Amino acid sequence: MSLLRSVLLALPRTVTRLRTSPPAERFVLPVLVLLSLLCIPGTAAFGIAIVPTSVQVLPLLGGALLLRRRPMRRLLLAVAVSVAYGVATQGVMGARPGSLLVVLVTGVVAYEFARSRDETGLAGATGDALLLELRDRLQQQGRLPSMPRGWGGDLVVRPAGGAPFAGDFVVSALTEDGGTLELALVDVSGKGIEAATRALLLSGALGGLLGSLRPEDFLPAANRYLDRQEWDEGFATAVHLVVDLVTGAYVVESAGHPPVALFDAGTGRWSLLPAEGFALGLVPEVSYAPSTGRLDRGDALLLYTDGLVEIPGRDLAVGIDKLLGEAERLVTQGFDGGADLLVRRVAGAANDDRGLVLLWRDR
Repeated sequence: MSLLRSVLLALPRTVTRLRTSPPAERFVLPVLVLLSLLCIPGTAAFGIAIVPTSVQVLPLLGGALLLRRRPMRRLLLAVAVSVAYGVATQGVMGARPGSLLVVLVTGVVAYEFARSRDETGLAGATGDALLLELRDRLQQQGRLPSMPRGWGGDLVVRPAGGAPFAGDFVVSALTEDGGTLELALVDVSGKGIEAATRALLLSGALGGLLGSLRPEDFLPAANRYLDRQEWDEGFATAVHLVVDLVTGAYVVESAGHPPVALFDAGTGRWSLLPAEGFALGLVPEVSYAPSTGRLDRGDALLLYTDGLVEIPGRDLAVGIDKLLGEAERLVTQGFDGGADLLVRRVAGAANDDRGLVLLWRDR
């Protein structure tokens, strides 16, 4: 009676825990355990030749991808029971030593995979959702605000090798009256998820600084912030642009970034602006010399990361000339949609992250 009472008292807590558990633990674990245990009657009915021991690899792979560490242990127990039954009825040679070794190695690898994902908080479907959220937040932060009449803007950020994450990102903001646009194009060191996590952290910080400081204080503040992080690859390049959308006056500052290109509708030519400075995070204190000018009707500015213009074994100027050569072709057809066109034509299959911002004033 006391045992039955204990079970009844524990039942509500068990149901509550099951309801609050991740979907993988509530639904996937019973399915995988059932799949593993079904091998017992399957082997009894059809024999080891039809239902071999190696079939346990299937639930183990499913558990590695979807389960946390504790439910993975329960699945391993079910697999062990099924394998033990096969050995007991068929013998070690009948169950085939090679198949037993495959199941053993798969079980160890699957458990280690589940354990590492669990420890990093990226277990199962929750981890996949987190990575998707990370990607979506970076993409959402990288959108240009709606431009006022008479102005146009376009941007593209492409990860290396078609990956879902990039270390390049854009942060931008319009003043409340819509009269001033401020943006920064940043290239964080590294690639893949490691670069993406740093990019997410840095984009949040720079997004908070943008519009909160005087424009000339933005890059120095960003440099101090990055220097405090003490990352192993603790640097980033950036270009900072402020444009008065009423007069067309602009200010460009660069932190180790490739030079910004200016299209002058009066001359019909592209030229490079002389703005340069140390990359972010290399030294604690640094100042940046601005390049100023004014965009008249038909003029445009082109900001880009080095992934677009770096060519292995060649000088950076060669890649920049190639980019500007393609930009010349936009003049006759218009700049709208030109960012994507330039990325595809210049570095459509590059092995580096690529970011490009095109801003223009209508004629």
